[in-house]
Amino acid sequence: MTLRIAVGGIHTECSTSSPVLMQPEDFRVLRGRELLNADYFSFLNADGVDHLPLLHARAVPGGPVARHTYEAFKAEFLELLRASLPLDGLYLAMHGAMNVDGMDDAEGDWISAARAVVGPELPIAASYDLHGNVTQKIIDQLDIFAGYRTAPHIDVRETMVRAWSMLIRTLTTGEKPGVAWAPVPVLLPGERTSTEDEPAKSFYARLPDHDAAEGIWDANLMVGYVWADEPRGTACAVVTATDKAAAKAAAESIAQSYWQARQDFQFGPVTAPLEEVLELAEKAETKPVILADSGDNPTGGGVGDRADVLKALLARNFEGAVIGGITDRPAVEACFKAGAGSTLRLTIGGSLDPASPSVEVEAQVVSLDDPSSEPERQAVVKIAGVTVILAARRRPYHNIADFTRHGIDPATVRLLVVKSGYLSPELAPIANPNLMALTDGVINQDIERISNKRRQRPCYPFQKDFEFTAEARYSSRWIDRP
Repeated sequence: MTLRIAVGGIHTECSTSSPVLMQPEDFRVLRGRELLNADYFSFLNADGVDHLPLLHARAVPGGPVARHTYEAFKAEFLELLRASLPLDGLYLAMHGAMNVDGMDDAEGDWISAARAVVGPELPIAASYDLHGNVTQKIIDQLDIFAGYRTAPHIDVRETMVRAWSMLIRTLTTGEKPGVAWAPVPVLLPGERTSTEDEPAKSFYARLPDHDAAEGIWDANLMVGYVWADEPRGTACAVVTATDKAAAKAAAESIAQSYWQARQDFQFGPVTAPLEEVLELAEKAETKPVILADSGDNPTGGGVGDRADVLKALLARNFEGAVIGGITDRPAVEACFKAGAGSTLRLTIGGSLDPASPSVEVEAQVVSLDDPSSEPERQAVVKIAGVTVILAARRRPYHNIADFTRHGIDPATVRLLVVKSGYLSPELAPIANPNLMALTDGVINQDIERISNKRRQRPCYPFQKDFEFTAEARYSSRWIDRP
């Protein structure tokens, strides 16, 4: 018998401090054969399975998703889901830290709407980013859950395969897993919980040991997303299992261990305020020094249009710096109008968020990159001793190719500035050294000072003097099952 399994989802991360709402054009949307042919989903090749593509929408993290944008994607997804019935299973590729304007628990809304369409008997599997937030509403809809185990995320495909494989397992063996979870009142930024550094490194290294226990299919530690001021924000342990007692024990053990280590999480790279980091960069005799502008990191929800690092470099008359990049569509358009080789006055920064600092400069247009789509345009400008890549659209510059595309070899640069927290897997190995600046922005690392009006209390580090004992909770789908 051929199994009919539908595939879809929505994947982004949203800072509630950002005033820039995500619109439909901010998402890359995969539908139909395009979804199945995408490298992201290329593991969907199981024998004996009819893979039914729905809709998968993914965006660079940012501000909340505009309500009309979310509702349109959801309506299309559900229409395709209904049209795919009858089904044997549903796989959802999610992130978990989406915030929709005017809505709490957007993933809970999305997944429960899918459950309402497919009915109570159909198994649903979901994969999540470890920075996703989990709720009882989400857990109550699922039979299978798998989260990333690395940050930076180098196991995205592996995680998706874990979730997919468990779904195939339940459909082919008749085993019926359930999900248990144990919330932990701790919310820390990803930059202090990178799996490259201790103690997170050891926590995640131990998860496969839980997987190997009798009755456990998959164990997870979710860090959660700290820059969304919403009630669901929390770390948690999530376990997929066929043995309730084993799931409870594993979830509580993971959760309690995380709580006990809460004060041990520190930044991995050398980290300091911007001026102190620039002092270190100026004195460095090695290269490339890579400076992470942490408060404006697009992959964490930052706006990406702040020019405070550029302003500070120009004030120091710094020579040999490359900034990749600053989002400023009006500046890019002005460069294209002026043409390569020209010199013009530009205002750089603050094009999206009025609170973002800008700087007025005289810039030489070094090169123009026009991939035939205006939102994808980029311009490289030289301002005194600083080279800046300007982008028309919000985007990160985390890959070597993001620079070599413009004739810039990151390994030879004196100072490379990227809007990032922990460095990407491509940039981290060449950093000599890696410095992280505690810059301002909507994902400021000074999390104890960010908006904290709607989170559950108490929660560390917003509140510190309280006790906690982990207590696992089951999916409602599992409670009455033998």
